[in-house]
Amino acid sequence: MARPSKARDDRAVGDRVMAAQGVGEPARDDQAARVWTVMRDLAAHYPPPDLLRGALNLGRGTGRVKALLQLAEGPLSVSGLAEAVSVDAPYATLIVDTLEERGLVERRSDPADRRRKLVELTPAGQKAIGRVERILREPPEGFADLSPRELDVLEDLVTRITARSEPAS
Repeated sequence: MARPSKARDDRAVGDRVMAAQGVGEPARDDQAARVWTVMRDLAAHYPPPDLLRGALNLGRGTGRVKALLQLAEGPLSVSGLAEAVSVDAPYATLIVDTLEERGLVERRSDPADRRRKLVELTPAGQKAIGRVERILREPPEGFADLSPRELDVLEDLVTRITARSEPAS
């Protein structure tokens, strides 16, 4: 049987010492906060924004990539898109103009209200979304260092955390 790692042994000893000293929960809360911070940093910075922008040749900023991802769910008005990507309507119009110039989206009249325009992906926009989704599915390099068993444990832990974090229906 494989011997537990030294770090795991050290943590177990530290946990026993803290419990004996009556210190357990604050340290556990601190550890949970540290782990959560690392997970948030990983999610916030991977994939690097430059990788997505470069794959789509959309220039600086992430608004255009966010807009494409929102439009993958279906057509939106410019104001709806602005709200979805957390920008003001004039900036959303600039984003749509840029995406339209590149042939990734098109504007069309809303059948429910001809005064309003809807923005939707073109076939080229759908292909761009495919590239984005492939990049987003690619895990960070550090995952390759994990064994299948470690990945199973990580998957189980994240699934349990997510299940506990979902709002009750």
